Amino acid sequence: MKVLIVEDELIPAHYLKKVLLENGYEVLDIVMRGAEAIQVAKTQKPDVILMDVMLKDNVSGCEAALEISQHDPDIRIIFLTAYSDKEMIDFAVESKAFAYLLKPYRDKEILATLELAKVKQTITETQEVHKNTTHIALADGYSFNIDSNTLFKGKEEMPCGPQALKLITLLCEHKDSTVKIETLLTELWDENTSQQTLRSLIHRIRENTSNNLILNVNKFGYKIGLRD
Repeated sequence: MKVLIVEDELIPAHYLKKVLLENGYEVLDIVMRGAEAIQVAKTQKPDVILMDVMLKDNVSGCEAALEISQHDPDIRIIFLTAYSDKEMIDFAVESKAFAYLLKPYRDKEILATLELAKVKQTITETQEVHKNTTHIALADGYSFNIDSNTLFKGKEEMPCGPQALKLITLLCEHKDSTVKIETLLTELWDENTSQQTLRSLIHRIRENTSNNLILNVNKFGYKIGLRD
């Protein structure tokens, strides 16, 4: 994990850096000013910021944390401060701080909190991978969720009849290939169903969605239309 230390006292800052390095963390930088913390966060994109509240310029750690969280909510901000009044806690809540540790803190407290942040990061990354593999981007702003068998236009769920949904699901499950007409007829109805029935279903789907959602492939079969 990449850590940015924002602390206006260099001796505790360098001690904190030493502890982090000894425990396998990458320390991007030590900064003493709020404005500098904002800039480094935007350019170097740390995973975690250890943020003191009282800094060397007119931008407090709370103000810096608020701007950073608005710019990149994935950065986890851990406040390190001697202040525990309601105003400070309200600032921490508003900036969506991951944790709030009171000085003087112990090394074990810092390391335990960073371990929790690491677990949270892993869960988030896993969820993002899962989302990307189950949510298929389709042509003309449509998408399909394989897990829930749901068609969307943007964020709006699109109603589909049972046969239309079954056809779209089947094509999405084979999104990188063409599904033969005979296979579609067998899966959706039975082998004695005419191709006209399939063409009529596809025509209705296109009328209600987009002509690019289901594509003909040389009279051989059909495939789902993917986003470019």
